[in-house]
Amino acid sequence: MVNVGILGATGMVGQRFINLLDNHPDFEVTALAASSRSAGKRYEDATTWYIDEPMPESVKDIIVTDTKVEDVSNDVEIVFSSLPTEFAAKTERAFAKEYVVASNASALRMEKNVPLVIPEVNPNFLEMIEAQQKETNSDGFVVTNPNCSTIALTLTLKPIIDNFNIKNVHVSTMQAISGAGYNGVPSMAIVDNLVPYIGGEEEKMESETLYLLGSLNNGEVKKADFNLSASCHRVAVVDGHTEAVFIELEDEFDIEDVKNKMSSYKSIPQELNLFSAPKNPIIVREEEDRPQPRMDRNAENGMSVSVGRLRKDNAFDNSFKYVLVGHNTIRGAAGASILNAELINDKIL
Repeated sequence: MVNVGILGATGMVGQRFINLLDNHPDFEVTALAASSRSAGKRYEDATTWYIDEPMPESVKDIIVTDTKVEDVSNDVEIVFSSLPTEFAAKTERAFAKEYVVASNASALRMEKNVPLVIPEVNPNFLEMIEAQQKETNSDGFVVTNPNCSTIALTLTLKPIIDNFNIKNVHVSTMQAISGAGYNGVPSMAIVDNLVPYIGGEEEKMESETLYLLGSLNNGEVKKADFNLSASCHRVAVVDGHTEAVFIELEDEFDIEDVKNKMSSYKSIPQELNLFSAPKNPIIVREEEDRPQPRMDRNAENGMSVSVGRLRKDNAFDNSFKYVLVGHNTIRGAAGASILNAELINDKIL
C-alpha cells in the first residue's frame, strides 16, 4: 500500500480526490494539506463537504497541515495537488524534491521536462521524468494532467488521429459550473443564462490537445500537425462538460469505421487493468438525444467519455461531427491525476 497526501484537500477537487481514493486498493490517504486557515484542525472540522457521497470516515480525524514540505509526513510517497494556480508552481517544485507529485494544477503544464499526460493517449511522455530529475537534482518529480475540457476532447481524438489524417478540428464547449469551483460562478450570473467566456480555456484546449497528440523525440515534443479552434462557454449544469466537435479529414472515410475505431479503443491503462481505468475509455451511443451530462457524466465511474450524434457533415467535404460528455471533476481532474499515479506506480515506483 502506497501512502499518499493531498495538497488543497479542502477544495472541491481535493474533496473529489478523497472521494475517489476511498478504499483504493493501492493508495491510502495519510496526509491532508490546505491553507493556514485550515491547518491544525481535524479534516471534518476544516471542511465544508460538497461531494454527494458522504465524507469517508478514514479522513475525518486526520489533522490538516499547511502546504509546506516540512509539515507533511515523510511516510508519504505520492502527493496529489489540487492547488490554485498562483500557489502551485512553487509548492509543487518544492514537494518534487522528495515526492512524486501528480498535479491537477495548470501551473507547470507545458513546462520543459514536466510530462503532461493522459495515460490512454501519451504514456510514453513519462520518459521526461528522468531528464526532470537530472535537471532538478531531485529524487521526486512532477507529472501533470491536462485541462478538464482538453482531456475529454483529446481522448476522443486519439483513435481518430491514429487511423485517419486530421486536417481541421473545431470544438465548441458547454462547460459545467463545478469547473470554476464552488464559489466560482455566482448564481445570479448563471441561472437563466449562458456565459460565453472562460478565461484562458480556449488557449489551453488549443495548445494542450496538439501537445498531447504530438510525438516525443529526444525529450522534445513535436505538436500534432492539424489546426484546432476552440470556443468555450459556461452553462447552468453542475457536473459534466459537453462539447460539440467538428472534424475535417484529409481523405474520404467511412463513418462506421470512425465509430468502430472510437468504441473499440483501448490503451495501456486497460491492458494493465489499472484500478481507475475505464474498460471503455470512449462509449459511442446511438440514441439521437445522447449523450447528456445528467445521464452520461458518470459512465464507468465518471472515467469514460460518452460520444453521440456521430455523423457525416454534409456541408463540408471529408467531414464529420459529434457531441461528447465527460465528467469534469473526475475524468477531467482528480480521476485523471489518480490514473496518472496508478500508471507511475505500476511502471516507475
